[in-house]
Amino acid sequence: MSMLPFIVMRTILGAFTLAIISFLTFVIIQLPEGDYVDQYILMLRMEGDELSQEQADAIRDYYGLNRPMLVQYWFWISRIIFHLDFGYSFARQRTIKDLLADRLQFTVALSAFTALLIWAFSLPVGIYSAVRQHSFGDYAFTFLGFTGLAVPDFLLGLVMMYVFFAYFGWSVGGLFSGEYVNAPWSVAKVIDMLQHLIVPGVVLGTAGTAGQIRVLRNNLLDELSKPYVVTARAKGIAAWKLVVKYPVRVAINPVISGFGGMLPGLLGGSIIVSVVLSLPTLGPLMLNSLMQQDMYLAGSIFLLLAALSIVGVLISDLMLVVVDPRIRLMNSPTG
Repeated sequence: MSMLPFIVMRTILGAFTLAIISFLTFVIIQLPEGDYVDQYILMLRMEGDELSQEQADAIRDYYGLNRPMLVQYWFWISRIIFHLDFGYSFARQRTIKDLLADRLQFTVALSAFTALLIWAFSLPVGIYSAVRQHSFGDYAFTFLGFTGLAVPDFLLGLVMMYVFFAYFGWSVGGLFSGEYVNAPWSVAKVIDMLQHLIVPGVVLGTAGTAGQIRVLRNNLLDELSKPYVVTARAKGIAAWKLVVKYPVRVAINPVISGFGGMLPGLLGGSIIVSVVLSLPTLGPLMLNSLMQQDMYLAGSIFLLLAALSIVGVLISDLMLVVVDPRIRLMNSPTG
């Protein structure tokens, strides 16, 4: 079966969904009273500065703030689509495109590292807990999983920062040591970043890992009791080959489906955790933009997270097609 029609159909549905989300996002950021220019003028006055009427009118004309909301939305979204122009953050005196580019690279690195930790730990542990049900290891991992779900992320982050600093002498907080913050990229800087990714990666991935383990374990237990597994075992198929080749491929479906929701969550990161660990990710930037009513910056971040969510769903759909033959059959012309 060709994957191209499936990808094209999913892409069209994703684009339609993103268009609806972008409009709803724009409506939400327009809810505060006044417009962004009013907030900018107020902020300047608090700092002892003023904005001339000509400058204020020029800003309103640029964003179409003196026109109906639909026209304002078209001004905003058309610049993003055709010129990749997200606007200007007057609160930070920089283009939004530059702000997103600075934060996105570190956010993607942290998210990829965290996702790798989640999958590398949850898959073997989930399979082991199902195959060795009611064993000491099953109970131990279950206890750790519920503990990970119960402990707040920011508290776990503080504890790990203390442990790594007090007992290992590692520099904690941020993604780089002081000497590498403004240094050019090198092997040493990459190693330093990977070292700093351990604490936030474990903190952000703990709850997700615990959830993935429980889902995979419960689904695999259901599959192991089904007749096709009993039949395959009676035919003498090796136990490890039987589990990995058949039941795991079915039980892993919900785990893969959850990738679509996990990706934007990791990319946005827990805002509190990012603030506590001083992480240069999109989370603190989004929080500050909302507090300062920098609506075009906040709207751009929301739109980016929505696009990443749609991309995550597309990736999880493609992974499901590869892992589960039944999905390929249902989507085939003769299925």
